[in-house]
Amino acid sequence: MVKKFSLDKNKINVLLLEGIHESAINAFKEAGYTNVEYLKTALDGAELELKIKDVHILGIRSRTNLTPETLEKAKKLFTVGCYSIGTNQVDLKAAKLQGIPVFNAPFSNTRSVAELVIAEIIMLMREVPAKNAAAHRGTWLKAARNSYEVRGKNLGIVGYGHIGTQVSILAESLGMNVFYYDIEKKLNLGKTVTCHSLEELLRVSYAVTLHVPETELTANMISAPQLAIMKKGALLINASRGSVVDYVAVAEALKSGHLAGAAADVFPYEPGSNDEPFVSILQEFDNVILTPHIGGSTTEAQENIGVEVTEKLIRYSDNGSTIGSVNFPQISLQQNKDKQRFLHIHKNMPGLLKDINYVFTEKGINIASQFLQTDAEIGYVIIDTESHLSEVILQELKDVPHTIRARMLY
Repeated sequence: MVKKFSLDKNKINVLLLEGIHESAINAFKEAGYTNVEYLKTALDGAELELKIKDVHILGIRSRTNLTPETLEKAKKLFTVGCYSIGTNQVDLKAAKLQGIPVFNAPFSNTRSVAELVIAEIIMLMREVPAKNAAAHRGTWLKAARNSYEVRGKNLGIVGYGHIGTQVSILAESLGMNVFYYDIEKKLNLGKTVTCHSLEELLRVSYAVTLHVPETELTANMISAPQLAIMKKGALLINASRGSVVDYVAVAEALKSGHLAGAAADVFPYEPGSNDEPFVSILQEFDNVILTPHIGGSTTEAQENIGVEVTEKLIRYSDNGSTIGSVNFPQISLQQNKDKQRFLHIHKNMPGLLKDINYVFTEKGINIASQFLQTDAEIGYVIIDTESHLSEVILQELKDVPHTIRARMLY
């Protein structure tokens, strides 16, 4: 049986902002979505609100901010894809309470970030940034003093997740001794050693690299007290979030010579476009590598992200699957052969499932299968029925008290 979707795919409006890789466009079109609009820039304010008014699926990167007010204006929007690791640019709770699952790409650029971190450690160990800067000014600094191999050195990884473990694998293959600290218990890879506190890791490491999310716990987790614990002549690399490092304290540690060098790919305040100026307290130091948030900016990573996020958006649009969503109860269900499928998102209130089921049972319609998941605030149910009902029943589902959103897929 060929499925007929309640809303034809050529009527589903897809908007991709910020120059998302063309692999996303191709994936949508291969899945039958023909109405795909693509913009290379971010949008904000009234321009963004106007643009997404009739959009069903929205794809963004890191510069488009979706506030509760913006989401409220997008009445037709039913899912958002963040073509990035982070989702800080979206108010996730507001999206959830409006029945909008948000998807991201937590895996696709891990290798790209890990390779940059390893390259920066090698360059800093050899004092390449300072010697490069001197060479550009006509000074020849040929010397082996304070230049070291990474082999046999201790690397400390703060945050042993997807990126941290990739850094661990690459570092160990270079002969480094790898230590890590994470607030959650993790499986050690290779000969990696677990540290039981951040302070323990800082004391043993010649180079420290950070791979943690932006939370209240991680805000300024590396500041003057932590830098003082680090070995004299140690290195600090931050490719996670700009808020996790106190760069004023880092500047002081560089001036005093306590830190031999640093690398920063992320900053508390970053330009919104390439046309805006970039200012950092670390710009005065030749022994610091500054990069414009490009850890995951490789062709391979962007292509992989384009495919990974788009596939999640398509699965939700086609089947109702929320696996991989960062703000929604997780349900995975394959497309059925001959049943009709409804999605219902509602406030998590006692007795609501009974009210939803009554819409079908009072008409003598058999519910073939039903999958419900809840969190503290919402419930999400997928219902397959042995029926071929018109959209009249969809309105009845929307009229159930405490309904946030209801869709008939096919």
